[in-house]
Amino acid sequence: MGGPVAGSATNRAAPAPSIEEPVGGAAGNTAWGSDAIADVLRALDLDFIALNPGASYRGLHDSLVNHLGNRAPQMLLCLHEEIAVAIAHGYAKVAGKPMAVAVHSNVGLMHASMAIFNLWCDRVPALILGATGPVDAAKRRPWIDWIHTTADQAALVRHFIKWDDQPASVAAATEALLRATLIAETAPQGPVYVNLDAALQESPLDALPPPPDPSRYRPGSGALPAPADLDRAAALLKAARAPVILVGRVSRREEDWRARVALAEVLGAAVVTDLKTGATFPTAHPAHVGPAGTFPGAAALERIRAADVVVSLDWIDPAGTLKTAFGAAPPCPVIHASLDVYLHRGWGKEHQGLAPVDVPLMAEPDPVVHALLERLGPRAAVVPAAAPEPTVPAPADATGPLTVPQLAAVTGRAIGARPTCLIRAPLSWSGDLWPLAHPLDYLGGDGGGGVGSGPGMAVGAALALRGSGRLPLAILGDGDFLMSPQAIWTAVHYGIPLLVVVANNRSFFNDELHQERMARQRRRPVENKWIGQAIADPDIDLAAIARAEGASGFGPVGTAAALAPMLAEAIAVVEGGGVAVVDARVATGYAAGMEKAVVTGAAVDRG
Repeated sequence: MGGPVAGSATNRAAPAPSIEEPVGGAAGNTAWGSDAIADVLRALDLDFIALNPGASYRGLHDSLVNHLGNRAPQMLLCLHEEIAVAIAHGYAKVAGKPMAVAVHSNVGLMHASMAIFNLWCDRVPALILGATGPVDAAKRRPWIDWIHTTADQAALVRHFIKWDDQPASVAAATEALLRATLIAETAPQGPVYVNLDAALQESPLDALPPPPDPSRYRPGSGALPAPADLDRAAALLKAARAPVILVGRVSRREEDWRARVALAEVLGAAVVTDLKTGATFPTAHPAHVGPAGTFPGAAALERIRAADVVVSLDWIDPAGTLKTAFGAAPPCPVIHASLDVYLHRGWGKEHQGLAPVDVPLMAEPDPVVHALLERLGPRAAVVPAAAPEPTVPAPADATGPLTVPQLAAVTGRAIGARPTCLIRAPLSWSGDLWPLAHPLDYLGGDGGGGVGSGPGMAVGAALALRGSGRLPLAILGDGDFLMSPQAIWTAVHYGIPLLVVVANNRSFFNDELHQERMARQRRRPVENKWIGQAIADPDIDLAAIARAEGASGFGPVGTAAALAPMLAEAIAVVEGGGVAVVDARVATGYAAGMEKAVVTGAAVDRG
């Protein structure tokens, strides 16, 4: 994922979100275990800790407020643990560093588990703090402490975290937090979990230990592969006449973005990108083969089939892509730069298929790109004729039912020249709907392929974008929005500007398409595909939900002509520091490569 985007607006001083100021008072004569733990969190340079309150970490909560003054880290109150972790997810994708999250005991960890799985699949770091106990049974309160204590709490999530610990002393807790952060930030990155005994937090100390120096416990710079492997890869690329680069999980640093462009140009390579990973290569560049999608489209597959060398830069699912393109093992050499194999386990299958690779480069992809450029040496750039700058087309019928492409076009025109970060896009999105020219133009998906992470990730990313000069925009599906709209309250409460546009087709439409396929395959009535999928009768007033959370709610609106002025109002709210949610009723729920279907009102085109 990499660090903050060098030279970008994200490095400007960002205004602090609104903060709940503690009342000053006597410091007391006793230090506590949780005070020492809070000091370590501050030393780790954690700006925020997202949380949903819980008695199991009441000691730490008190220390964050009355020992640290609710600053560095500042608490972000969330209305659900899954939202708290999703906020940390979105924040890290922009900030390039982890956020802390506190989840209550085993029950909070169960709530948080889906969002932790997303972090794991997306290879994004976060420091998850849990609590349990007291572990000493003699200290447990009747009933409640017993049902909220487990023998091995981390077992709930151990299959999809990088590391966990349950320290039994302040010294051990200090080491655990240092080690956890080191492991989370070491590539391939991911979530870690430290479980704090309630009794440890509430134990009195004779004195607070000095905070550690975290600079002595930081990840090292990534190692490069063996020189012989890099030489072999460079030799294959020098001889290539039709190379293809698959750009997957790469950093958001601008210097790495420019290096990827330079590599494509010196090789005359075609470049394929992926909607799951965000902005990784300029879509207007003539080397880019698009549009990007969740799966490679026809144009991308055609270029892959014609390749004489395929370069995978930590591409998600190279085995599946190569199998789709060639039907069997590819006839050309494959170069694959990735450390992902270090996280592969047997419980989950998010590692995808086993790809045939001729030159495995065990390193992060961006250092490999820089090393290959050095080995390729000065070469004349081989760039196809310049492609015209993509423009946002005008809606074909501004007064007819609103479609997803129209929604994208109207939103793009309303935003105009404003720098924008498209934080999330719905399943019905296609890569040709939004030009990408910077690493922060689009952040990609959540990794786990579930539903409900969008609002929380949008809030977290918007938090990290404060002061960047970028408009934070999330275009969410209605199913995604409805699973965690409470995230909007956290954005409003802390003054985090955010624009959410809900592409509302009033259906779990992706599953309608699956039901349509089943019906056709089994020769059953396609007309029934909407049953158990439609979110209608009654329609849900999404703007009213937003207003109930304290945001400005707009809509519902169902035409391009009506959407345009509404977006202008919503953007003005966000530029004034507010949160705006627009309910855009879309009539088409198709994604690139999927079958088209039309939803109008509660009626579905069932043909």
